[in-house]
Amino acid sequence: MSFSLRSLGPGILFAGAAVGVSHLVQSTRAGADFGFGLIWALLLINLVKYPFFLLGTRYTIATGQDLLIGFKKLGDWVLGLYFFLTFLTMFTIQTAVTIVTAGIASSLFGVGTSLTWAGIILGLCFVILMLGRFKFLDRLMKIIVLVLTISTFMAVFLAFKQFDGVIDMTQVVPHSVTGVAFLIAFMGWMPAPLDLTIWQSMWTIEKKAAQPHMNGREVLNDFKIGYLATVIIGLGFLILGALIMNGNQQQFASSAGGFANDLIQMYTSSLGDWSQFLIGLAALTTMFSTTLTTLDASPRVMQRTAGLLFNAKIKQGYLIWLVILILGTLAIFIGGTEQMGTLIKIATIVSFLSAPFYAIVLYFLAHSDHIACDERPHKVLSVFSLLCILMLLGFSFWFLTTLF
Repeated sequence: MSFSLRSLGPGILFAGAAVGVSHLVQSTRAGADFGFGLIWALLLINLVKYPFFLLGTRYTIATGQDLLIGFKKLGDWVLGLYFFLTFLTMFTIQTAVTIVTAGIASSLFGVGTSLTWAGIILGLCFVILMLGRFKFLDRLMKIIVLVLTISTFMAVFLAFKQFDGVIDMTQVVPHSVTGVAFLIAFMGWMPAPLDLTIWQSMWTIEKKAAQPHMNGREVLNDFKIGYLATVIIGLGFLILGALIMNGNQQQFASSAGGFANDLIQMYTSSLGDWSQFLIGLAALTTMFSTTLTTLDASPRVMQRTAGLLFNAKIKQGYLIWLVILILGTLAIFIGGTEQMGTLIKIATIVSFLSAPFYAIVLYFLAHSDHIACDERPHKVLSVFSLLCILMLLGFSFWFLTTLF
């Protein structure tokens, strides 16, 4: 595997965006509620989504274009549906990740409300994006993901050292409506929603513009490193939940601040008070990276999609969408939604149910005439991708039939 540290970028941004609610909240809950029983689901969904993230990256490498141009080539209806789905979900997604980040900051520093911290965090992210845009984001995320990975590994090591129970690796499949709903929500953002591949394609174009010497192999290796990091960190949080919280009768609070307090308190009660800063740092780093990258990505893709749909280049379009997203997020906050669990469940389930659409579009795009024959997926990857599409459709059907 050939790469240089400077060539790392879009894959690390992918990891920063992916490792967030799905890992800190959902993976920890999975471990707390089911022990090690949902490891199968974590590994399976990472495997099922992998070919589509890979196809998106390969398309960008082969064409030198972002995926939104590919969507337009397939038809304006594809691009229009993507615009609609993104506009429908971006406020909920941004609010969900910001709620968790603000709750952790409030708990860790012991001052201020979640709303106050949400304003501070969104303001800080706004300044970072305005001052540095991609270049600064690229450098900052390498530090954040490194700190996150090290602190997570340390926490897992210490949890194993303190654990004196019996590790039960029996895998379980939930059957109740509540259990299936949690499972689908868990897999919805694990490792990330499939539309994140569009974000990554745009980050890849930006990185190539900044470093023209980067070749396709380096871009692919960067993606694989980022993807592997999300899988390992996800396992880390699930293991922490299983070792520290499984079997504890205490229920998580539904509010962001309450959840953060419960999370940090449970960890420190097992590992010791000295570990509070370590756990808090891992949690805050996780969520801040997600808040920052999602706040950059949604305005970026909305500006690009609107321009392609309406054949118009709006001056300061990124800034306009960024302000709209921040104001919309704060409006939901002020509207009184402290029900973190409900908000996250809605966002993750919608992401999961939309996954087959993105998977099918990415499959057809990767096999279209828009790219050279020798750049199209080989037969094994094509067949595997089709099987994964069937699995995504099957999971969606299972969830809907269980729900209704």
